Amino acid sequence: MDAFTAGLLQRIKATQTDLTRARESGDDFLVEVEQGELDDLHRLAAEHGVAVGPALATSSGADIHTAGV
Repeated sequence: MDAFTAGLLQRIKATQTDLTRARESGDDFLVEVEQGELDDLHRLAAEHGVAVGPALATSSGADIHTAGV
């Protein structure tokens, strides 16, 4: 796995964690900010052929796969 892919997947996991915390704290604005960041990271992953495993896509963060990287 190259550095770009590893960094991107790490950012996705961190953003999912932040999103979960925002939801748990009831901060609706922060939820929207983190969800927007997560959407952007998923778009970036798709544009670069980085397949995000179902666990990352659903925000639990356990299964990571890459395609063609």
